[in-house]
Parts: sequence; C-alpha cells; structure tokens
Amino acid sequence: MNTAIVFITTQVDQVSEVADRVAAMPEVTEVYSVTGDMDLIALVRTREIERIADVVTGGINKVPGVTGTQTHLAFRAYSTHDLEAAFSLGE
Repeated sequence: MNTAIVFITTQVDQVSEVADRVAAMPEVTEVYSVTGDMDLIALVRTREIERIADVVTGGINKVPGVTGTQTHLAFRAYSTHDLEAAFSLGE
C-alpha cells in the first residue's frame, strides 16, 4: 500500500466543506484540521503509486474551496502506533 500525506490549504470560509468532500473520497483514509500554514492534512492510501497523482490532481485539487496542496510520499512506517499517536486527538 502506498501512502501520501497531503497538506491542503483552503479558502477561510470553506475548511469544513472541503474536509467533508475530501474525506468522502474512497482513497482518503483520514482528514485532520490543523494549525499552521495549512488548513487540513489528508492521508491518501492506494495500491498503485500512480493513483495518488490522480487522487490529488484530479480529486482533491478540484474540490471547490481548495487553494493549494503539497503532497509528501511516505517511504516507510516505522511504527503504526507512533503514527496513530501523532495524529490522535487524545480520545
């Protein structure tokens, strides 16, 4: 499985709507609203690496309210526990 971490910037009044639309995409497993330079972080998981490009450029970038994306491909997961803790909301 290939994993991409996608940083998403949105129009200020569109964060929730963009998050809902991105989260509804089948290849998107998680969407987080965050502080900092971006508004959302999405995790995209696909079997074929080429599919990530389709999801980001043909899907996420075309969602109304998205103003930009940065895509980072994950090379290796050292610990899924650490990944879950990093993105946990403390529940």
